[in-house]
Amino acid sequence: MAQSIFKCISCFKEYDIEEIQYRCDCGDLLEVMHDLESAIPNPQSYKKSLDSGMAKIAFNRYKSILFPSLPDSSIITLSEGNTPLYDVTHSFPQFNSIKLKHEGMNPTLSFKDRGMVSGVSWANHLGCEKVICASTGDTSAAMAAYAGATPNMKGIVLLPKGKISPEQLAQPISFGALTVGVETDFDGCMKLVQQLIEKHNMYLLNSMNSVRIEGQKAISIETLHQLNWKVPDWFIIPVGNAGNISALGKGLRELYELGIIDKLPRLAGIQTEGASPLYKSFQNGYLELIPQKAKPTKASAIQIGNPVSYKKSVRELIHFKGIVEVVSEMEIMDWKAQIDRLGISICPNSAVAVAGAMKLNRNGIIKENEDVVVILTAHGSKFSNTSVEYHKSSVNQFANQTLSITPNLETLENALNL
Repeated sequence: MAQSIFKCISCFKEYDIEEIQYRCDCGDLLEVMHDLESAIPNPQSYKKSLDSGMAKIAFNRYKSILFPSLPDSSIITLSEGNTPLYDVTHSFPQFNSIKLKHEGMNPTLSFKDRGMVSGVSWANHLGCEKVICASTGDTSAAMAAYAGATPNMKGIVLLPKGKISPEQLAQPISFGALTVGVETDFDGCMKLVQQLIEKHNMYLLNSMNSVRIEGQKAISIETLHQLNWKVPDWFIIPVGNAGNISALGKGLRELYELGIIDKLPRLAGIQTEGASPLYKSFQNGYLELIPQKAKPTKASAIQIGNPVSYKKSVRELIHFKGIVEVVSEMEIMDWKAQIDRLGISICPNSAVAVAGAMKLNRNGIIKENEDVVVILTAHGSKFSNTSVEYHKSSVNQFANQTLSITPNLETLENALNL
């Protein structure tokens, strides 16, 4: 079994992977480091083995690069992964190609399932009875579902009261987690959770837990597998707490270092105008992170003013010659409506990434001859009220208003222009 360790991203101090540890003694985040060369000695043989393992769940298929030290007997899965990669180039000929990796097609309808199969499985391996997270919706749903699928494990969720969609609130409740609404924002919930785990025996499953990041690497790995290892020019990713862009970057780096891919793409992290601390830092050459009081946004899952994985995301952005952009609320909802019309139901957070890709192309940063993959993070059904509100108003450019008539054939014919 390949060896894994925790390693500090700043001072490089190492810790035993079997210890429950989220931060280094110096205060910075840890990351999981694997002896991948032992796990994958021959990249060509490895790629062939992946092709023959398509019947496996995605986590098991890619486990030798995701988390080789996790015992198979501890894995808790809901058959996540194998999500579609939609080619929408025909609708957007301004790109050489543009594909949408829809992580909303996972069991709890978001990309967070990728991380929870790793995080909850590791908690199961360690014998943890209580797992906890702060959440803007999607993390809580995934953690609650995977904890519910684990014998003798209880999920505890802290949510910003009144600031997530009803569908998102319903998920952790339905999956049996103890759900607590806190009269604060996500950053306030996260602060409270960190205080709690210092006093009580609970396993944290937010993205500051580097074990969870390992599972999310599967998004970029599976995407490249679907592309037959042809690396696109760009990956476009919405950014809130910055764990996902950190995970995708780490997965891509490891593929390149192993010789499985022969070039690196560029990364673009997209934020909303009202919750854009990473963008502000990017504008100043990443000199520092200035936490913000995040303003309300339709993309509520990324309404985060103090991203925990800031330093990890900056490292990946620099390594991949990446950039950070912001989009407006109108851009978010207009692009959500346009992608929805293609039969691909997306959440507002996914629409942030789509709007960002279009803006970067319009501004000449993404060239017409370049290939683009946009990461869609959750399914639109989690935000049905948001869609209904948008389509009610004729002011909105892509609104599809419903008609209301009396029960009369002639009236119906007139409404249908027959």
